[in-house]
This record gives sequence, C-alpha cells and structure tokens, in this order.
Amino acid sequence: MTGRTGPRTSTHSLANPSKGIHVNFKRFGRPLVIAIAAGLALSSCAANEGDSATSDDASASTLTGTLNGAGASSMAAAQEAWRAAFQTANPDVTVNYDPTGSGAGRKTFASGGSDFAGSDSYMSADELAGTFESCAPDSKAVDLPVYISPIAVVFNVEGVTALNVDSDTLAKIFAGTITSWDDAALVALNPDETLPATPITAVHRSDDSGTTKNFSDYLGQTAPTVWTEKASDTFPFQTGEGAQGTSGVVSAVTNGVGTIGYADASQAGELSTAKLQVGTDFVAYTPEAAAEVVAGSPLVADRAADDLALDLNRKTTNPAEYPLVLVSYAIVCNEYADSAQGELAKAYVEFIASAEGQSVAEEAAGVAPLTSELEANVAAVLATVK
Repeated sequence: MTGRTGPRTSTHSLANPSKGIHVNFKRFGRPLVIAIAAGLALSSCAANEGDSATSDDASASTLTGTLNGAGASSMAAAQEAWRAAFQTANPDVTVNYDPTGSGAGRKTFASGGSDFAGSDSYMSADELAGTFESCAPDSKAVDLPVYISPIAVVFNVEGVTALNVDSDTLAKIFAGTITSWDDAALVALNPDETLPATPITAVHRSDDSGTTKNFSDYLGQTAPTVWTEKASDTFPFQTGEGAQGTSGVVSAVTNGVGTIGYADASQAGELSTAKLQVGTDFVAYTPEAAAEVVAGSPLVADRAADDLALDLNRKTTNPAEYPLVLVSYAIVCNEYADSAQGELAKAYVEFIASAEGQSVAEEAAGVAPLTSELEANVAAVLATVK
C-alpha cells in the first residue's frame, strides 16, 4: 500500500464525501470498526438524501450556523483553504479556525469552547478519560486523521545551503550538547560543506505543540541515549530559544544567525532544510516520503474502535520514507450535545477528509493526501457521528 503522490480528481461532493467509498479495514483490524464499516452503505444512502450542498450546486445547501475549531498551527494553510471551499458550497455556514496550537486546541474543545479540535498529536489516555463539554452525556471524542505532512528541519547558517544530520546529532543540537556549527559530528556528516565556528541557536516551540511531540517522539525513538525525555507537547529541555507557533519558529530561524528549528514543511518557505539519515542514506523531505511512513503504520493499540490514532513508524530504514512526519487529527464527538452543531462538524470533517478536500489541502499546502484506505476508514467512522 502506498500513499497517493500526485494531484487527484474525485467524484466526491462537498456535502457527500462518503459517497461511493469502498472500505477496506485489512490493516486496521479492530473488530468493532468492521461493524462500523458494514453500516456505511446505509449511512451513505441517508446522507445522499440530506440537505447539504454539492460542489456544483451550492444553492442546494440548507446547512446554516457557525462552526468553531481551534488547534494545530501546522495546518493553518490547509484550514484556510478548506474553510473557503466549504463556505462556498454552504454559503449560510461560517467556519472559524483559531491556530492556537495543538495543546490549546484540545483544551478548548474539551472545555466546550469549540466544536472540533485540530491536533498534531492524538489524545492521551488521560484526555480520553476526561469529559468533553460539547459531547452528549456518556459519549466521547475520537481522533480522525485528516492531514499528513513532513516536519522540516529548517536552518539559517551563512554560507551553508545543504546540511546532513543523523538523529543522534540532531538530538544533541536540540538538547544543547552540540553548540557550534563546526562541531566534529556535523563536520563528519557534511564533508563537502565549510561549516563556520558560529554558535548554534536551536529554536523550539514555546507553546504546547503537537509538532514538538512528533519531533520529540522521532528523536526519542531513534536517538534514545541522547533524547531521554518522553514525547510531549511541551519541549522538554531548558535550552535554545522558544517561539510561539509554527510561524514564530519560522520567523525566529529566518531572522536569526546560526539558527535551526523544526516546522511543518508547508510553512518552511525559502529556508534551507536538512536531510535526515534514514538507513545509510540522507533523505530530503517530500510529501510522498511522509505518506509512505503513514501507509506502513498501524493504529495505536488499546483504543476505542472508532478512534483512528496512528502509531507512526519512526525507525524505518527505507530511504523511500521520511520518518519525521506528523499526522494532524480532527477531534470530534461521536455524539454531540447539540445535534445541529454535530451536523455541521460532521459535514465539515467529511469534506476535509474526502478526496476533494484532500486535493484542496494538497494544492494549498503541498501536503500528502490520505491514502484511499485511510480516507475510507475515516468516512466509516464519520458515518456514525451524530
């Protein structure tokens, strides 16, 4: 199974993205999810008879209201494009998305301040055990993958345009034990570059960030003797320079001297980006290589059947894969306390996770679309949301 790697066309409409989906749960083998898939055909028929708009006839939409989301700043560009397309198809709907960061977004959703969250890390066991004010009593929230993107290691060092790093060296830079660009470890990895005796300023997220959690998860799994802290939304070391949000990291690296940071690749802009060692090769990020890792990753064990959190394969040695990848989730209730808000949330997430919505994000942010299988699995879960 491979991730889609090019622009796609689709027969999915904005209001009915689950139409015509073939569901294959071969990899995602939770027995109860198969039961969800079995009801998809009936759910799709019901959706076909609904009032939502198609992309060809926006005037047919009877959806109304305001939908509020908050969370991951990594997918801000994709959310802007998704909102614009959805509101065009549903002119009486307003969608707001506040890119406050993954941790803040999950907290806002749990407290009832938003109708959905965007998060670059799935909900923890403690979060799942809590309450969700927007959800109906005795119902919970679920993680649905909607966005796949590489995390770029961005840098700004005068005279240096190419950089190779292995995970041990990268971990030492961000843990604060490699502090100069002419360190012997960096010189050995970059024999064709003249690295200056410039101090390294490693820029990390100062806010609770799913991008940080993915970055630290990668380093913890691939450089465990150096990166001894558990993966966390909070950057674990008192080193370097902190910056708010993805845009803050990019700005700090751009405007600094001898800087290095990590950011969603869609927002790396004109900054130089490092190649990571994968096996014996040094690999540049691409959406396709990120998608390959996701396609080969199983679901997280011991979670509810309708929760599609992924256990990403960080230790791959396949140079066709780029393991420093994030998956952003739409976090929604499986049943909403306010059925009207549930209808809006369901319709919006159905769109962004559809082939059409994924193409919108691909064009706007250069990210990798969901595989056909994962797209179908998300649609199957959404068919049960109410």
